[in-house]
Amino acid sequence: MSKEQHAGNSRAGQTDRRRGELLDAARQVVLDRGMASARIADVAKATNVSGGLVHYHFATKDELMAEMLRASSEAERKQLARLVEADASALDRLDRVMRYYIPSTRADQSWILWIEAWAASLRAPAMRAILLELERAWLKALERVIRDGVAAGEFTCPDPVSAAERLDALLDGLMVRNTVHPGAIPRKRLLEHVRTAAAREVGLRREDFPA
Repeated sequence: MSKEQHAGNSRAGQTDRRRGELLDAARQVVLDRGMASARIADVAKATNVSGGLVHYHFATKDELMAEMLRASSEAERKQLARLVEADASALDRLDRVMRYYIPSTRADQSWILWIEAWAASLRAPAMRAILLELERAWLKALERVIRDGVAAGEFTCPDPVSAAERLDALLDGLMVRNTVHPGAIPRKRLLEHVRTAAAREVGLRREDFPA
């Protein structure tokens, strides 16, 4: 590798790291202040850089917010894919996917981010496209494990697509309520609701799922 190539790679690495830091800061600012109130100046302050440097990487606030959502969505989709592709029974994988939907601690604020994004996306096509892509990934994950269970003889489900849509809608509704009213429904009870619904969808008893 020539000195010029090495220098170019080093600069590219520094740029990627800086962008990553700005995206992480933007996410935290949204969690702290809300997307509507978030400002480029807040992100600059959080990373101890100038507003001009933030604008060098992201021309507008909308671009910064969209790229932050894209990075968060990609991370979530990668984890979801790992759960779906795991070497486990369809029942175990379905349960893991549903548990991933429901944060295990209040320190996980991902649902605050997505609710903020849903509201902002009503007037931001770029954000709306990112959220739609994530929604499709969740639907496909649920459908995939249900189809795998049917193929393996674990499940009985005549319409995996509709079953996935119903489970996804239930999970969304429960998590929006639980995010807006923290602790209104204990996590154990949330899991009980979704496991009961999932058992009905795939022809099992609730007792077939984990306790």
